[in-house]
Amino acid sequence: MTFNYFMPTNIFFGSGALDELGRVPLPGKTALVVISAGTSMRKLGYLARVEALLHQNGAETVVYDKIQPNPTKSSIMEAAAIAQAQHCDFVVGLGGGSSIDAAKAIAVMAKNPGDYWDYVAGGSGLGKPVMEGALPIIAITTTAGTGTEADPWTVVTKEQTNEKIGFGNKHTFPYLSIVDPDLMMSVPRALTAYQGFDAFFHAAEGYIATCANPMSDLFALKSIATLARWLPVAVADGSNKDARAQVALANTLSGLVETTSCCTSEHSLEHAMSAVHPKLEHGAGLIMLSRAYFGFFLGKIPGELYEAMAKAMGENVEALPKDKRAAAFLTALEKMSKACGVDSLKMSDYGITKAELPTLAKNAHETMGGLFEFDRYKLSFEETVEIYEKAFA
Repeated sequence: MTFNYFMPTNIFFGSGALDELGRVPLPGKTALVVISAGTSMRKLGYLARVEALLHQNGAETVVYDKIQPNPTKSSIMEAAAIAQAQHCDFVVGLGGGSSIDAAKAIAVMAKNPGDYWDYVAGGSGLGKPVMEGALPIIAITTTAGTGTEADPWTVVTKEQTNEKIGFGNKHTFPYLSIVDPDLMMSVPRALTAYQGFDAFFHAAEGYIATCANPMSDLFALKSIATLARWLPVAVADGSNKDARAQVALANTLSGLVETTSCCTSEHSLEHAMSAVHPKLEHGAGLIMLSRAYFGFFLGKIPGELYEAMAKAMGENVEALPKDKRAAAFLTALEKMSKACGVDSLKMSDYGITKAELPTLAKNAHETMGGLFEFDRYKLSFEETVEIYEKAFA
């Protein structure tokens, strides 16, 4: 019954919320606007709108448009050098989790010396303290997946060593976040599902983590319930504004889970996969792992945790025998996967081979071993390989 709640981010949520960018006090006069290397932010007019609103509000803009789906250390360092050269005094992340995560890391390196990996803990990171803080960050999310608009975390890959590691501190909370479901209407069906499941697993992992608490539980169960009901609707009909808004809300709630609780080792296992296979969408990787991962912990952690999540997902848990109630969560998860059309995803579709699974397990333990410490049952290396193998089959 103890927790520490720290949330300094001002969140504007709802249809039309983007317009607030032209009215709210800004944290500076020159913004580095960070977007992906894709075309959508320009094609959909979102970049032009954001720049116009910033200009209207008295700020100049510099655009960095080279962020990959899995942000790399080299792009972080390049963008930070541009921010310094152009005297940018705040950073805007526009797009999905990758762009916003990158904006957080760039904001750190625009103010601190050395290499980004000097400050990362885990793997080959040096874990140095961030002495100079970070530039203020504005997060404008156009997807509903990572919840990064409501937490301090960023995930970056060191491409030279295939290390994909999370990082964050009090300085990397966004100064301002805008969650406008109108900006999410054009997300394709498959990505809507992958991103929604990413949010789902943030909530589910945060609920079963050892650091869960009464505050995070409130956010987690509400997010789980909302996604179970509304994600299949948003996947089936991306033009459904109510569904988009509900999934966006669930995503922000999952970010609040990550602020008050944390992920468990499922994320370590997936980061190892997408670090080596960067074309693998993070949410898709989590879906591939989920049945084997949560199935492994069945009977090894308190069953009431699974029961509560199953009940939130609409399962009539009380009608089942007591020894079957925890497994209802796996049933609900399978139903949700089928409803969203993602139940047939395979690792081999992304070039992952069974022979490399022990190497992935080693990567997971060595680069993001810290998350294993939040599991209620401590996974051995052999058990980690076992989960991978069951997920691969």
